[in-house]
Amino acid sequence: MNTGLKITAFAAALAATFGTAYGVGQGVDPVVDAASPVVEKHGDAHEAAPEEKAEEKAEEKAEAAPAAGGLQISEGGYTLALETPTVAAGARTEIRFSVKDGSGRKVTAYEREHEKELHFIIASRDLTEYRHLHPVRAADGTWSTPVVLPKAGGYRAFADFTPAAPGAENLTLGADLAVSGAYTPAALPPATATAEVDGYQVALGGDPLRPGKAGELKLTVSKGGRPVTDLQPYLGAYGHLVALRSGDLAYLHVHPNEGGPGPEVSFTATAPSSGTYRLFLDFQHEGKVRTAALTVHAQ
Repeated sequence: MNTGLKITAFAAALAATFGTAYGVGQGVDPVVDAASPVVEKHGDAHEAAPEEKAEEKAEEKAEAAPAAGGLQISEGGYTLALETPTVAAGARTEIRFSVKDGSGRKVTAYEREHEKELHFIIASRDLTEYRHLHPVRAADGTWSTPVVLPKAGGYRAFADFTPAAPGAENLTLGADLAVSGAYTPAALPPATATAEVDGYQVALGGDPLRPGKAGELKLTVSKGGRPVTDLQPYLGAYGHLVALRSGDLAYLHVHPNEGGPGPEVSFTATAPSSGTYRLFLDFQHEGKVRTAALTVHAQ
């Protein structure tokens, strides 16, 4: 047999061998080592490692937490323009500001919330000074309000409002305010469940403040050891609560719950993160508004 015939015969035999093996493979199950685990594959998915699961849970928790307000001077096409960025400590000063839209025009139309078109808050960086002011708006959109800030140092001014525009949402914008004078930094007051102001005692109860989870904060007002049961409405409720995060002064949106005229005032609050917060409760009794402040930890 010549060389060409030998190669042809070998190729034919090899093809016959592979054909037989393919037929056997189609007729029987695949051979698997009993000691080897069988791993099911679903596309490109894989079982996440413990550390990956922890990261995913942390991301989901961060997504569930509400966004903190007041950290930006511009948001949603609106900008807080503070025309009085510096005041003198202890001096009565008129602070002027405006809210401008994306075209640089002053906003003149707002939705009323809690009986006001805009809520203006000023707090010192060490959270020992706090003012909830009610500025007056001029026809051209300029807001103004008098204020006396006794301590020098860095402050943050917040404007909480909802523009009267289609699709507009509630915004809280913040801007830095400097108070000139001799500055002595103060430590944040320690965490406590009670506060006292003008002979009134305010006790904090209810759910703890927790990051990413809504809870009910209950503040009970008493005077001389007796519960105050005749609180007067203030800003459409029997109390108004503002929470600020220590460090960056992130502004929390706290919503009042329905209830009677005391002694308990209830709010629903969600912390955007772990940390220390300062709670400022405004309540009205006997025709005067008072502010009680407490320090709490969210963790």
